[in-house]
Amino acid sequence: MIEVTGLRKAYGTKTVLDGVDLTVAPGTVTALLGPNGAGKTTTVHILSTLVRPDGGSATINGFDVVRDAGSVRAAIGLTGQFSAVDTLLTGEENLLLMARLRHLGAKRSKARAAELLEQFDLVDAARTPLATYSGGMRRRLDLAMTLVSTPSVIFLDEPTTGLDPRSRHTMWDIVRGLVADGTTVLLTTQYLEEADQLADRIAVLDGGRIVAEGTPDELKRLVPGGHIRLRFADAAALDTAAPLFDGSTRDDAGLALTVQTGGAIGELRAVLDRLDAAGAVVDDLSIHTPDLDDVFFALTGSKGIAS
Repeated sequence: MIEVTGLRKAYGTKTVLDGVDLTVAPGTVTALLGPNGAGKTTTVHILSTLVRPDGGSATINGFDVVRDAGSVRAAIGLTGQFSAVDTLLTGEENLLLMARLRHLGAKRSKARAAELLEQFDLVDAARTPLATYSGGMRRRLDLAMTLVSTPSVIFLDEPTTGLDPRSRHTMWDIVRGLVADGTTVLLTTQYLEEADQLADRIAVLDGGRIVAEGTPDELKRLVPGGHIRLRFADAAALDTAAPLFDGSTRDDAGLALTVQTGGAIGELRAVLDRLDAAGAVVDDLSIHTPDLDDVFFALTGSKGIAS
């Protein structure tokens, strides 16, 4: 559905995209992660025809973003970082305005607005001023406006920034529903948990290039750091267990031992079998596997969070 090859973009002497390759399959969610200035928003702006690339190519549903910009715009929807709603209008009026801009016609515009108000749980607030809307309600309306023309591809540029946890989860459920209906989503986000929850595939941008790509689980396996933390009832059991595992780290105050592992079930079973054979009884254990925070820090070298 989205095919990007060798995409390049510079602003003056600053190279923002330096040969980006990306493929997004139909009916899936792909997340772009990366530090500030990595080129995520620039990529979205090029794909949505708002910015012209300096080199490379990109197609949406077979249409070139430069040569067939009109066809691309007809196939996509974009929800940017900042709300595009008109605060002087009601929710219903915003949707009707967008429907008319999309040339749906008066009758179809009214019907489509009613459908979206129902879908996004905004019926009760449909005819009230946007000044009365919460941040989550405004963001739902923003996404509803993106969907007026039923696009096959949606670009979501940090769609839940500033929302409270409940509103963020509501937006996640909406995105999952869209994908279940066949919509293709390209997402940028500053919340690593969001990418983990929603994305079928993740592409990590750094320095204008994609430095890693894969499913969330595949990316997590690229990063070392998985371990098992074993806690014992007494110091004697800890003393027995510690020599069994090379490279383990003991915590005498906490009567605990940290054993490096890839997190596979077979490795956990082997650790427990060795402890059992030595007579070291484990009081409690916890398993840590690398998460997307670990992936992000390892692959980008950044000391900040993704954005």
